[in-house]
Amino acid sequence: MKKLVFVGLIIINGLFIYSCNPPIRSSSFIHNNIQREYVLYKPSNLPNNAPLVLVLHSYGRYAINHMESLQLNEVADTNMFAVYYPQGTLDENTGSPYWNARLHESNFDDVGFLTELAKHLQTKYNLDPIKTFVCGISNGGFMSYTLACESPKTFKAIASVTGTMSGYTWNHRNSTSLPVPVLQISGIDDQIVPIDGSMSTEYGWGGAPHMDTVMNYWKDFNQCKTIDTLFILPNVYGYHFKNGINENQVWYYKIADFGHDLPSIRNSGLNTAELIWDFFKTIE
Repeated sequence: MKKLVFVGLIIINGLFIYSCNPPIRSSSFIHNNIQREYVLYKPSNLPNNAPLVLVLHSYGRYAINHMESLQLNEVADTNMFAVYYPQGTLDENTGSPYWNARLHESNFDDVGFLTELAKHLQTKYNLDPIKTFVCGISNGGFMSYTLACESPKTFKAIASVTGTMSGYTWNHRNSTSLPVPVLQISGIDDQIVPIDGSMSTEYGWGGAPHMDTVMNYWKDFNQCKTIDTLFILPNVYGYHFKNGINENQVWYYKIADFGHDLPSIRNSGLNTAELIWDFFKTIE
């Protein structure tokens, strides 16, 4: 067996955390002979064939912390879907947890891990393979786009918050065979993942163009025919591209005077968790 390369949630592995009701369970999953960790949240009385949402943390964070900050579990309780929070491996250069969205950091197969874990949970908990989605912030957003391009038969829609497509994923985007609905939330003043596509190409992060161009690609790929322009708040602009193939939609939100952070009611007026689910529930 390969050496375990991260320590994220080992201290709670296999235990139930009774910080809320119902309990949250930390578990492990073996992929390519490597033990990987994840946290699963399953509301009480969840019906069979319920949706499943994968949540990917940002660079340097741990799954349990991202679960607490996003607060998607509360939305899951109301709308009856399961949520799982997998843990990334450690960047060999910095020692920080991350996702390999076809970067130059390592050869970890995160596409394979996340795809196989989703299928495992679908079977184990009788969850809906047609309504299995992925969302992520920052590096998790990068990884969400990579899954859209490389595993569209498993992940039926994605949401990226302050992320974009890695250079490799953008350059190989045409290899995908299925249109995937996309939600993107970007801060106009983001200096870490600039909306204008000027992120450094070092280690394979940058290389995608302006986010407007990225979203136009997904709008065209999904064959969306109409657009609703929304001015939700004085600083939040929303664009809903609709009436696409299979009724697919592409949503694009820009937040003025906002940087590289998870949008919330407090810091931007936008409830990210609610918006993500509002988008995913459009999938038929």
